[in-house]
Amino acid sequence: MPHRGRKQADELLLVALACGANVEAAARSAGISKATAFRRLQDSEFCKKLEQTKADMVQRTAGMLTASGMESVKTLMELQKPAAPPAVRLGAARSVLELGMKVREREDLEKRLAALEQQAETNKSY
Repeated sequence: MPHRGRKQADELLLVALACGANVEAAARSAGISKATAFRRLQDSEFCKKLEQTKADMVQRTAGMLTASGMESVKTLMELQKPAAPPAVRLGAARSVLELGMKVREREDLEKRLAALEQQAETNKSY
């Protein structure tokens, strides 16, 4: 396997593992042995970095999905127009209703959670 610096190998290993590669494939992409990859996974600092890398990827993905949300809504609204075939209109309408309900439920839960957190914080003060 080609030799790479440990920092570069760790970064490549972290990204591969965070993207869902198994240990053998991740080790191969990082240019290290499978045994070395397993040793790295025994290191608590490495595991913390792996969890942070995964969390960062999820956050970036959520941001990208949020950014594209308005365009998706516009697409669903366009598909509901009378010119679209009935089956397409029905599917778009169902999607709009389902997503609308989920968004409202989430907003409600976030408000309720914030109120509970505020109440708990107030109770700590006493």
